Amino acid sequence: MSTTAMNANQSVLPEIPMWRKTLKRVLGHHSLMLGSVLLLMIALCALFAPILAPHDPYAQDISQRMIPPVWHAKGSWEHILGTDKLGRDYLSRLLYGARISLIIGIAAAFISGLIGTTLGIIAGYFGGKTDSVISYLITTRLSMPVILVALAMASLVGGSLPIIITLLGVLLWDRFAVVARATTQQLRESEFIASAKVLGASTPYILLHELLPNILSPLIVVATLEMAHAILLEATLSFLGLGVQPPLPSWGLMVAEGKAYMFFQPWVIAIPGIALMVLVMAINLVGDGLRDLNAPQNRS
Repeated sequence: MSTTAMNANQSVLPEIPMWRKTLKRVLGHHSLMLGSVLLLMIALCALFAPILAPHDPYAQDISQRMIPPVWHAKGSWEHILGTDKLGRDYLSRLLYGARISLIIGIAAAFISGLIGTTLGIIAGYFGGKTDSVISYLITTRLSMPVILVALAMASLVGGSLPIIITLLGVLLWDRFAVVARATTQQLRESEFIASAKVLGASTPYILLHELLPNILSPLIVVATLEMAHAILLEATLSFLGLGVQPPLPSWGLMVAEGKAYMFFQPWVIAIPGIALMVLVMAINLVGDGLRDLNAPQNRS
């Protein structure tokens, strides 16, 4: 067969659709798949907690306090993961605690993403004095330790769930701003931005419809990292008594309530601690996988 015929045969071969290429890359990234499966399982447990929970997570029964998990000699299948110091079922509180962690992580990441992305795009697009002012705000925010500021503010205003979400949201916007500013500076002189200006598009339209969709991929990666960061910060605040308040079944609060028994019944802190570790690990695996897939050398 001649070279011309071979080229002709190759030219008639159907091109693989882009969605199939993307799906193949996603399925071939093992850490992304592992993180996605773990995160999906936790999300389903949180969503169907009322169905999966064998007991009321708030119901107290002092006669059933500190029952060990089922794998212990004194364990019971009635309370698979045991009970806490007030006789509340640990499995039920663990399932409902997943809701608290995911709500805080998602809501805090959304608030911080909205603040940081807005500031970053404005600074990167307009430049000049606007960029200098916003860069100063970013530098000021980066100079403040998040955990110390969170502890101080939580001790002043209290530790209800809406307050913790708002507090973490206004403290974790700096990475969004840095990434949005850098990517906007790279794209503001692009041809599609110039074309939109020539066609008479307004500045808000250019920022929302032309610029934002093109910088969304790195911002999604940042959102996963900040989601994990917010969950850990909430657990830290709850452990110190300044986060979510009882009787809400926060995983950090469960660890704090069990610290007095850690040497004699270590499972009271091991179970929520492992759950927290798995959730944060799953989110980080998803974030790392998205970062790898969106790397320039992996996009083609």
